[in-house]
Amino acid sequence: MTMTHASRLLAWYDRHRRTLPWRAPSGERTPPYLVWLSEIMLQQTTVATVGDYYRRFVKRWPTVEALAEAPLDDVLSAWAGLGYYARARNLHACARAVADRHGGHFPEDEAALRALPGIGPYTAAAIRAIAFDLKASAVDGNVERVIARLEAIETPLPDAKIEIHLSAAELVPAQRAGDYAQAMMDLGATVCTPRKPLCVICPLSRSCRALKLGIAETLPRRSPKAAKPTRRGLAFVLARKDGAILLRKRPTKGLLGGMDEVPSSPWREGKFIVADALGDAPVPARWTIMDGLVRHTFTHFHLELSVARATATTDRLARLLPGSAWCTLDLLDERALPTVMRKVIEKASLS
Repeated sequence: MTMTHASRLLAWYDRHRRTLPWRAPSGERTPPYLVWLSEIMLQQTTVATVGDYYRRFVKRWPTVEALAEAPLDDVLSAWAGLGYYARARNLHACARAVADRHGGHFPEDEAALRALPGIGPYTAAAIRAIAFDLKASAVDGNVERVIARLEAIETPLPDAKIEIHLSAAELVPAQRAGDYAQAMMDLGATVCTPRKPLCVICPLSRSCRALKLGIAETLPRRSPKAAKPTRRGLAFVLARKDGAILLRKRPTKGLLGGMDEVPSSPWREGKFIVADALGDAPVPARWTIMDGLVRHTFTHFHLELSVARATATTDRLARLLPGSAWCTLDLLDERALPTVMRKVIEKASLS
């Protein structure tokens, strides 16, 4: 893409740029904190989903220093429902690192940005370009698709990533780096879409090799994905007579690290017998197995949970389980409950 083509893209962006909660008005820059926050939230999550979370975070923690000072449990609770919870833990760790190492200011240098928790090559380039208007190649899924089509790169992903990233870096103009980065993202999100790309209105159609070859809609190609395994388990929803639920804290490291949950049996692949899993109940009680399953999909596996519920006869049960505590229904929204656990509680008809 020559500078002429970059100029076409930027002219298109000036007319059709999306209005997003984290995007500064034309001619202004978004502060680094807000760029970083939005980019972390947008990883593997849709723009429509992120909007409300972003607004609540900014209202509650308007600066990186404020976020750094917040308890991790508060951050996890505010993040609940966004998924991929390692992002929330890294978000908090990164805020503290910026506050401690950089005096509350995000560095401009990509290497320094990548040294911060949770910031990879794409996020570092996005911050450098959008927040500081410095030349950087920010390649997300939308941009990968645009480049694969522009250059007619037929090598399947993920093997094509190196070629795509090299091509993308060559096309970044020296001027208006932030607008260019956002223009490429907008183009992929609204015009160069995965299915039925709107080539007739694309500002780069005249230089798109895939369009000339008639293969635009087939790109980027992807290597077949291995089938996700299915794990199964039994979740135990224990309630007091007033409806309060027994919750426990998951280990800090690993899947859903640091989040709250109802107790459950181990999640395992293969044959699963509900009756056998009752032996993993957190306390002796009259457990009733609910009809049906709670299904949830994580990055690397599907999960099917049977749900057992029981009513506790004494508050002292909570003392038998380290890290456990009762939570009344009116306070559930304040707890760091992942979506799958909210599904389990709903299944138990307790909320």
